[in-house]
Amino acid sequence: MSPLSVDLSDPMSSAEFATLDTGRIAEVERRHRQVREFLEREGYSALLIQQPANFAWLTAGGNNQRGGLTGQTGSLFITPEARVIVCSNSDTAQFFESDAPGLGFQLKERPWFEPRAVMVSDLCRGRRVASDTGANGTDDVSLMLLGMRLPLRNFDTERLREAGRYIAHAVEATARALTRGRTEAEIAGELSHRLLKHGVIPERIQILGDGRGRRFRYWTFDQSKVQRCCTISVVGRYHGLHVGVARTVSFNEPPADLLAAFEPAALVAATGIYFSQPEWELFEVWNRVLRLYEKSGAAAEWRQADQADIVEYAFGSVPLMPNSEFRLTAGVPVFWHPSVGPALMGDTVLVTIDGTEIITPATDWPTVPISVKGVTINIPAILVVGR
Repeated sequence: MSPLSVDLSDPMSSAEFATLDTGRIAEVERRHRQVREFLEREGYSALLIQQPANFAWLTAGGNNQRGGLTGQTGSLFITPEARVIVCSNSDTAQFFESDAPGLGFQLKERPWFEPRAVMVSDLCRGRRVASDTGANGTDDVSLMLLGMRLPLRNFDTERLREAGRYIAHAVEATARALTRGRTEAEIAGELSHRLLKHGVIPERIQILGDGRGRRFRYWTFDQSKVQRCCTISVVGRYHGLHVGVARTVSFNEPPADLLAAFEPAALVAATGIYFSQPEWELFEVWNRVLRLYEKSGAAAEWRQADQADIVEYAFGSVPLMPNSEFRLTAGVPVFWHPSVGPALMGDTVLVTIDGTEIITPATDWPTVPISVKGVTINIPAILVVGR
C-alpha cells in the first residue's frame, strides 16, 4: 500500500465524526442576527466576546474554559457578516469538533507559543469594537449582552429543565445514600461523580454537616464527619446554563434547632417561589419575602446571606437586592436559597407567562405543602433516614 492510499475496510466509528444539531445551528444563527442588529444600530464594526457566559450564549452551549473551569482558551470576534473563533492551534480541534461543531464559525489561529492577546489586538485595531471586557480600547457592553441573553428562549428553557432533573436527582440520590460518619469531602466527591457523568459541571458545592450553616452561610466542605444531619447544596452548569438545588437529610429525628429553623425557611422559600411572577420587579418580590421573615420571627436572618440569584449563562448576573428594579419576565430563571440558622433551602424556578415553574422538583423525597395566596407550593422537607 502506498503512503498516500487510504484503507476503507474499517468504517469510521461514531466517535470520529460529529452529528450536526440543527436546532443548535438555527439558534446560533438567530443569536448572530441579534448581534448584527445591535452592531448596526450602535455603529460598531464588531463584537469581541471573551467572557465564558457570553461565549456559551453565542455558541448555544460551547465552552472556552480549559478543563471546563479555568483559563480562557478562545475568543469570539463577531461582525455583521461573520463569526470567528480566535484561538491557539492547541485548542482548534476541540472548538471545531466538540464545543462548536458545524455551527458556521470561522477560524483565526496562532501557534500556542504566541500570545492570543496579540491576535485579538490586531483584529480590533482601526475598528470601532464593542466587547464584554473593555479590553484593547473596546467599549464594554456587558449590560447590553445580558439583555440579549435574557429572557431565555425555548431552546434554553428545555435544556434548563433537563439540567434541573439531573441536578435535583444527583443531590437527592447522594442524600438518600448517606451514612453516618462520612466526611463532607467524601459526600462532595460522590455528588460530583453523579453530576459529571451527566455532563453537569459542579460550579459550587456546599456540604453543611451538623448545622454548620448556622455559623458559615457560604461553607463548602472539609474533612469533618457528618454525625446527625446534613444539607447538600449545589450549583451546576449544563451546556452553559446554571441551576441550583439544596436538600437536607437527618439521621433519626432531626435536631430541635434544625426543625425550628426549617419552618420559617420553608415559608420564605415558598413565598419567594410564588411571587416570582412575570412583570414583577425584584424589589416587589423582596418586600413579600422580607414580610415573611418578620412574621415568622426570623427578622434578622435575611441580613446573614443573600436570598436568590438570577441564573442563566452567568450565575448571579442579577442578585436579589432590596432595591433591585430588575423586572422578571417569562423565560427568566431564579435560584431561591433562603437560610435561617442551620436551615438552608434551595430550588430553581422558571418564570412563565402563567406564573412560576419549579424545574428542580423533589422526586422520591418528602415535601411540605405550603399555601401562598391559595396556591399550594410543595417545598422539599427534611428526609429522615435510619429510624
